[in-house]
Amino acid sequence: MNPVDEITPEIFAHLVHLAELELGPDEAEYLRRQLNSQLRAIHEMASIQVDSETPITSHGVPYPPQARPPLREDETRSDDEADAILGQTPETESRYIVVPDIPHTDLT
Repeated sequence: MNPVDEITPEIFAHLVHLAELELGPDEAEYLRRQLNSQLRAIHEMASIQVDSETPITSHGVPYPPQARPPLREDETRSDDEADAILGQTPETESRYIVVPDIPHTDLT
């Protein structure tokens, strides 16, 4: 194991269990190494100093306003199927679907 691996075999096994995946030992180790590699790349990119005058971007290519599609208007619509959908659920409370609690443990 690389000393800087953030995702240890124990944490990875826990994640695999939560995701209910079936992985062989070689598959699991390969994916764990890949995840750690991605985390190292993210940390490396986060450590790059960027001038505070550099504008924040959400896309690598700046689109001028005339090239962007217009925002659509929000509109509300009633749905006649809501009661039918809620009728299929095992348990509801005040028209909300009740889901079972998922037990968890802290990884720290």
